[in-house]
Amino acid sequence: MESLKNWMVETANIMFDDSKNDLRSLPKSVRLQILIVLSFIWSTVFSLYVFSLTSFIWGWAGVVLAHIGLIIAVYITFKFFHKANIEKKSVFETGNYNPAKIFVVFFIIFFIFIFTKGIDVLTRTNSYSIEYDGPAKSTLERIKEFVK
Repeated sequence: MESLKNWMVETANIMFDDSKNDLRSLPKSVRLQILIVLSFIWSTVFSLYVFSLTSFIWGWAGVVLAHIGLIIAVYITFKFFHKANIEKKSVFETGNYNPAKIFVVFFIIFFIFIFTKGIDVLTRTNSYSIEYDGPAKSTLERIKEFVK
C-alpha cells in the first residue's frame, strides 16, 4: 500500500511540476489547449460509460464544463500567484481589469441567475389540472381513529 502511495505521489510530481513534465518545452497557452482537449476526450469516455443515451448530452456537457472550468480556474490561480511574486503590488492599487476579474464577475452573475431560477421553480404555484382540496378528514379526526 505504501509503495502504491509513493508511486502516485511521484507520478503527480512529474505530471504537475513544470521542470519535469513532458510538455515543459511547449508554451503555457499550448499546454492549456492540450489539457482542454484531453478534458473533452476523457469527459466523453466517462459520459459514454456512466450516462444513458437519453441523458448523455446533458451529462457530457456538465462534465466538460466542469473540467474546463476547473482547468481555467487552476490556470488563472497559478498565473495570479506567479504574477504576485514578480510584481509585489496590491490589486487594489493597480486598478487594472484583466480577464480573470471579468471571468469571476461572469460566474457570480451566472450562479445568481441559476439560484434565482431555482427559487422561481420552488415558489411557482401548482399547475396540475386536477385540483386538490386537502384530505377528506382533518388531522384530529385521523388521530381519534387510532386513539379511541
